[in-house]
Amino acid sequence: MTTRAEPAPTGRFPEWMRRRIPPAGKSDEVARLLGKLRLNTVCRSARCPNQAECFARGTATFMILGSVCTRDCHFCAVPTGHPCLIDSDEPKAVAEAAARLGLKHVVITSVTRDDLPDGGAAHFCAVIEAVRARLTHATVEVLTPDFAGKTSDVDAVVSAGPEVFNHNVETVPRLYRHVRPQAQYHRSLDVLARAGKQANDAGIKMLTKSGLMLGLGETDAELLDVFADLRREGVSLLTLGQYLAPSPEHAPIARFVTPGEFDSLRRKALGMGFSAVAAGPYVRSSYLAGMLLSETKR
Repeated sequence: MTTRAEPAPTGRFPEWMRRRIPPAGKSDEVARLLGKLRLNTVCRSARCPNQAECFARGTATFMILGSVCTRDCHFCAVPTGHPCLIDSDEPKAVAEAAARLGLKHVVITSVTRDDLPDGGAAHFCAVIEAVRARLTHATVEVLTPDFAGKTSDVDAVVSAGPEVFNHNVETVPRLYRHVRPQAQYHRSLDVLARAGKQANDAGIKMLTKSGLMLGLGETDAELLDVFADLRREGVSLLTLGQYLAPSPEHAPIARFVTPGEFDSLRRKALGMGFSAVAAGPYVRSSYLAGMLLSETKR
């Protein structure tokens, strides 16, 4: 693993990062359902700090194509290795879980599958179609890998008609070597641009979305440059959240971004033309994703 260039801050989390554990709510029900249907979630696999809140609210972000990733991003807790075979029953299981939970906005992400000829694009389509068949009035959001830049795979997922196509650039270009060594910044931009163009050409009403983690050592000037790049490629939804290292072996936290800084960046992003922006210490790309989408309809 690449040597980390910047030390993590020492001591306890700042006051604004502390929050109470929410009441259990529907947590046990969600956990049992996911276990029964043998479904993975990014909530668990990526050790999302919002899992308790989301499960308590009766929602989850489905992670398809297995629980092992072919890439070794230095910010992510998802295990790296040799993935398992694709579960042909997974589309039906995701649709069943979404229906039982009564989801109005279904978020589907995946591990990266560089071992598959299509990167898992056909499986994404199968899951979207299964969800559509069960929840005719629900909106669907996909959070995809970069498909190694293969445009036909991007086109295939877009053709399934999700309301939101999300692909995270994650950080600023300068930090890719330390944070996303197997990814390419401009390739991620190309994926977002291709998705938007394909939807427009096909007459599909779809928004593109991306997100960044803050606190990895980026500067505000670099962030604004990324915002401009995303807008240039037609991205209309943006999420900004605090990076939290899953373990001492992952990329360290360079600093904690204050709520005031998040608010300032949100205002600047909206001023650059994004339709909706979620920014805050615990914001993640799939966190309250339906609410962010609804902001574009007001």
